[in-house]
Amino acid sequence: MEIILASASPRRQQLLELIGIDFTVIVSDVEEDNTKDMLPQELAVAHAVDKAVDVSRKVHKEAVVIGADTIVVVDGKVFGKPQDDLEAIHMLTVLAGREHIVISGVAVAKGETLVSGSSVTTVKFRSLSQDQIKRYVASKEPMDKAGAYAIQGKGALFVESITGCYSNVVGLPLVTLSELLGQVGVHIV
Repeated sequence: MEIILASASPRRQQLLELIGIDFTVIVSDVEEDNTKDMLPQELAVAHAVDKAVDVSRKVHKEAVVIGADTIVVVDGKVFGKPQDDLEAIHMLTVLAGREHIVISGVAVAKGETLVSGSSVTTVKFRSLSQDQIKRYVASKEPMDKAGAYAIQGKGALFVESITGCYSNVVGLPLVTLSELLGQVGVHIV
């Protein structure tokens, strides 16, 4: 069975490789819009569904397409990927010393079948100085990450604790994905 990841994210690719899934990548043309008037969890799932459906329309009907979207939410505000260094500095300043939630929406499409779900993880950052934040942003690691940090990279130095799924914070909740894949007949274990 052909499995397609509708994402260019190297982190999502690494997670799929980690659990032994053979897949190809076809990047979705969907533009994420974090300004939609939706609850954050609904927004992440809607983006994931849009990506999976977009790619699913371009491939044969027996292909299994995985779409995903990860957002960071603090005080009801959605943080996607920072557009520039200043936005990354702002995001990290807001997150410093506080808890936030990471939400990933996941969708799996196979022919006319579409299933979706989400995962929510609480992350607590330690206090950070502006110098620490600026040095981290200068490393460029935060630039293509929701919330401007990578828990699997240097950003791990900021994370005091997490409650929930670690792979969700990386960008693809593997338990949720496994359950959704099972619903379309793909069993990983």
